[in-house]
Amino acid sequence: MAHRDVELLAIGAGPANLALAVALDELAPDDLAANSLVIEQADTVSWQRGMLLHGAQSQVSFLKDLVTLRDPRSRFSFVNYLHSIGRLSDFINLGDFWPYRQEISDYFRWAADSLAKVRVEYRRRCAGIEPCRDESGTVTGWLTRLADGSTIRSRYLVVGAGRDPFVPTEFATLPAERVIHSTDYLPRIARLPKDGAQRVVVIGGAQSAAEMFDAVQTDLPDCTPTLVMRSVGLKTYENSKFTNELYYPGAVDDFFTARPPAREQIMREMHITNYSGLAPDLLEKLYRGLYLDRMSGAGRLRVVTMTEVTAAFEDGDDVVLELTDRRTGAVDELRCDLVLLGTGFVRQQPALVRGLAKSLGLSRVEVTRDYRLRLGTPATGACYLQGVNEATHGISDSLLSVLAVRGADIAGDILARRAEAGELGPAPARPRPVLVPAVVPAS
Repeated sequence: MAHRDVELLAIGAGPANLALAVALDELAPDDLAANSLVIEQADTVSWQRGMLLHGAQSQVSFLKDLVTLRDPRSRFSFVNYLHSIGRLSDFINLGDFWPYRQEISDYFRWAADSLAKVRVEYRRRCAGIEPCRDESGTVTGWLTRLADGSTIRSRYLVVGAGRDPFVPTEFATLPAERVIHSTDYLPRIARLPKDGAQRVVVIGGAQSAAEMFDAVQTDLPDCTPTLVMRSVGLKTYENSKFTNELYYPGAVDDFFTARPPAREQIMREMHITNYSGLAPDLLEKLYRGLYLDRMSGAGRLRVVTMTEVTAAFEDGDDVVLELTDRRTGAVDELRCDLVLLGTGFVRQQPALVRGLAKSLGLSRVEVTRDYRLRLGTPATGACYLQGVNEATHGISDSLLSVLAVRGADIAGDILARRAEAGELGPAPARPRPVLVPAVVPAS
């Protein structure tokens, strides 16, 4: 089994670690950048690969790319990507701040391919992480075990592999071929036969559920889809320019230093800006589709509100969902062939991080303002967590809004630690952009 050493290992080639890789490529000394490695379990970079639906747009301005809020002059900007592939004029003429999801995914792949120093390797799946300690018990680094049996030792570790998909316990006992989470929608739905009627139930009341409810009508042309949700109905995101200021990178400092009751208030009031809502255009499209279905008398589409799925099981060829009406308590059954889960992600730390915390003997996972895991023990190595710190860093932590500045924060903290150890002189000052009021939604 192969083993190698690097100075920095980043797990996951998603937007968070790509932003860090770009920051290292541009800000770090050559000996650190060239000895930094990003590993990805898939065979290429792909953003939201399960939901790269035709015509789906991002809810984030193109200026919230990997680098612009840190350095608008960087060659890694989305604008430079468009210029490099000859589509900048087309995008300008489109007159839209929100790129299509597919072109953002292509941009991330282009950025990974454009790195000059930091390496990205594919088909490398992390199976586990454990700390490395010296004779005194000081944490000197990390040993990462890959699924192929090889190992990588690093002084600095950055976990940016994303959160685990949330599959409610009611669906856990159903056969895998009967349930598709939104993270697997496109590849799984593509393998199903297009002919023949299928009864499809979509679970959830937010963007991913609504997108699947819309897409499956085309992907399985003869299906009869039903959307089941606990809320009173589909609703749009709250996206005023005032609340969107909490998506500024500078808002992270205010949230991090806020008292716990204030954090709770902010998260409660900001919930509808990112969760449990839909983009206005999609909401309008769905309602018009339902209106036309009712007008024609086809009865193909159905939306069931204020209803919970309290049990799910197989009965012969059917999947049976037990539906409980939240208003009356009445229980009914809904039979179907396929369940699509728009249920989002597990709110707790990912299994990979929980396993690492257990190996460190940590009772809870906490990070510094610069996203460094608090080890509670002497350490010369360091571990950083990306995209899972909403409780301490605010609503934008799992989104694209803070990518560029967060990558610089982590890179700067690593460079400062190296400087403290007497390596390569003082660390460069970390960039803190001057923020001005946004003119477009920043979420």
